[in-house]
Amino acid sequence: MSVIKMSSSEVLREAAALLKAGQLVVLPTETVYGLGANALDGAAVARIFAAKGRPSFNPVIVHVPDAAAAQAYVMMDARAQAVAAAFWPGPLTIILPRRPDCAVSELCSAGLPTLAVRVPAHPVALALLRESGVPVAAPSANISGQVSATTPQHVATGLGDKVALILAAGPCDVGLESTVLDLSGAVPVVLRPGAVTAEQLSAVLGVSVGYDLGDHGDQVKSPGQLLKHYAPSVPVRLNAVDIMPGEALLAFGSVKFMGIKGGGRAQDLPETALRNLSDSGDLHQAAANLFRMLRELDRPEHHRIAVMNIPDQGLGIAINDRLKRAAAGSQQ
Repeated sequence: MSVIKMSSSEVLREAAALLKAGQLVVLPTETVYGLGANALDGAAVARIFAAKGRPSFNPVIVHVPDAAAAQAYVMMDARAQAVAAAFWPGPLTIILPRRPDCAVSELCSAGLPTLAVRVPAHPVALALLRESGVPVAAPSANISGQVSATTPQHVATGLGDKVALILAAGPCDVGLESTVLDLSGAVPVVLRPGAVTAEQLSAVLGVSVGYDLGDHGDQVKSPGQLLKHYAPSVPVRLNAVDIMPGEALLAFGSVKFMGIKGGGRAQDLPETALRNLSDSGDLHQAAANLFRMLRELDRPEHHRIAVMNIPDQGLGIAINDRLKRAAAGSQQ
């Protein structure tokens, strides 16, 4: 089992030394826990792919302590600088052209001429980035295609002894991976929705920012674009208005009028078969709870997880994106 340690000055120094020695260190961010490696060390980045079972054509996000550090590796135009000023540190990743002299391993870019960069808004992550002095490649700390990790225990269960150290800092505040904004072309586009919405980005950039959330096969430009992603081991059924016998329920809002086919009420399901993302219908609370509750309902006695409808607006777009990929990736 992995070593879990709460952050302290001594532990941060240990973690930084492990990173610089080419080892894998799990770090907390405001979005999800990340599986970190020195992004300048190709062999270390390769260990991420091996530990996760991640396809080599799937790029990873590189974390830096501030926008100035990012400019050592990518070319930031006026649009990127405006967006960074508005949302960094924060749950936004920007895809930009690599600088000709970019020292980050090509594995992070999956052979593309672009690089995904982010400044996380978590004090422990920022402290580790500053202590180590290296950019850190850090996809979500889980086996590829499975539900992302939002607690240290999720990481330890999924990755076991594949990592040298897990920096623990409690549950993640946002609970969904960062928004990914592609600024490598003339038209800005969101490739993965998250807590920063297209509407917010449009307001900063002064142009309409749309979404590209389709299945790109192995032509992946951003993390999270694989169709089969975030999947529990049991099937997921979306937009449920009632429950079939043997299903668990992932609810959103009131379950007062949800019934079980053949007789019974959803609110009478056993505790192990019912989770509510937000009783009050709050999308931010739902996002923070999503991955944890999917994990808690992922039990062998459940034939399927039925999910109530989530409004497809604001942060709901990001939640629905994860749920659609979970449904596509789960066993049918």
